[in-house]
This record gives sequence, C-alpha cells and structure tokens, in this order.
Amino acid sequence: MRPRRPVPGRGILSGTGIIVSVLAGTVVALLVPLWSYADRPAAPVEPLSARTVATPYGPLSGQDRDFLIQVRLAGLWGAPAGERAEERGTTDAVRTAGRRLVDGYVFLDRRTRDVAARLGLPLPNEPTARQKQSLTTLDGAEGEEYDRLFANLPRLAYGQLLERVAQVRASTQNSLVRDLADDAATTVLGCVRALEATGDVDFASIARDLAASADPADTDTAAAATAVPSMAAPGDVVPLTPSGGSAAPTYVLPPAASSPPPQSPTATP
Repeated sequence: MRPRRPVPGRGILSGTGIIVSVLAGTVVALLVPLWSYADRPAAPVEPLSARTVATPYGPLSGQDRDFLIQVRLAGLWGAPAGERAEERGTTDAVRTAGRRLVDGYVFLDRRTRDVAARLGLPLPNEPTARQKQSLTTLDGAEGEEYDRLFANLPRLAYGQLLERVAQVRASTQNSLVRDLADDAATTVLGCVRALEATGDVDFASIARDLAASADPADTDTAAAATAVPSMAAPGDVVPLTPSGGSAAPTYVLPPAASSPPPQSPTATP
C-alpha cells in the first residue's frame, strides 16, 4: 500500500504549526525571566535606609547624623588650632588664617549645635585621638616649621571634609541638614583659602596623603584613630568658645566665591 500524501496546511511546517510554535516560544520567553527572578535571593536593604528616621524636617539618615558629628569634631579641633596660630604664627598670613579658623568654626559649631538640638541628636564634647595627636604635634613645633604644619594639617583635613559636605548636600532629604551643609561648605572653603593664602601649603604632599587615606589597607588603623569619643545629650553639649572670651557672634559667612587677597606689588628692577 502506497504511503498517504501529506494534506496541504497540516504539519509543524504548515501555517498553523508555525503560528503555534511562535506563540509557544513567546510564552517561554515571558516565563523564563519570571522563573529566574523567583529563584533569586532578595536584594539586601541599603544600610543607610535602616538608620533613617522621620522628622518634621524630612527623613534623617545615618549619613546625616554622621555629618553633624564630623562638623562638630572639625570645630573641636580647628578652633584650638586657630587660637594657637594667632599666638605662635610667625607671619601675618598665618595669624590671619588662625583667626579665620576660630571665627568660622565657632559660628559653624553654633549652627551645628542648634540643628542637633532640634533633631534631638547627641554630639561629642572632645576631639578624636587623632585630632588630639595633631594638636600635640603642632604644640611641639616652632618658627617656620610651626607655620608649615599649621597650614598643611588643617588643609588636609578640611579638603576631606569638603568632599563629605558635597556628598551630604547632594543626597540629604532633611532641610535642616541641607541648610547646615550650605553653611559648612562656605565656612570650610573660607578656612581652606585662608590657609592657602599663607603660602605654606604643600599641594603635592596633600595629594599624596589624600591618595594614601583612600587605601583600604589603612582602614582599620584610621578607624581606631578617628573613633568618636563619648557622646553628650543635646542639653550637655558644651558650646565651642575661644579661651579669649566671646563666641564671635558678629561673624558673617564669607562670600562663596570670594577672591583671594591682593598680592603686594613687587618692585621692578
């Protein structure tokens, strides 16, 4: 018996078969990603979100709280260093930079304490171990060596602080923290410019130190040296007041884009 000839329009290669095959492939293409996603572990929660709390001024993240502590610590170290420079600097530029650090950080500390009190946040009352060591290093220097150290130690620290200020300013959802970041950026930049105006800043050395501080191998050592001291409740935070007296209530924020002081004209031969 001869085999039966295929009937036109039937079989896997027929028009109907092709349509069914395409539909089946489409269903598989849609289901495979769903099966793959269902087998994946849940994505970890972003660390900062777990530390975020609601406030009347917007969400307050862990990064925001750390920022207030860092600004407070910058003042606890910067104001005493500035006072020493006013007394021990060998040039007018160094003494002027010292005054700028005192005035700027007393103002910024007052703003920081106000924001922390409104948010119910504790703050440290003393510098970190590394900051105390830096003050001791400054106290042991004399003359031009003192001027050089005073210009470079704060310049390095405040360069790092400016990076954090920019990061917080860009990401915070809290209006109080955002306004504080604005004031911090202007104040710290003013201090940086005053230090650079001394002519003693070694920019190449600072660049190397900044690169070294980003080395993961130094993370544990840096963490131990910069560990935050014991924290004080808002009502127990001690105001940052220069030993000379007033808390500089008349200090005004320097312009954000102020020009460097004019240079003295040099005599032509």
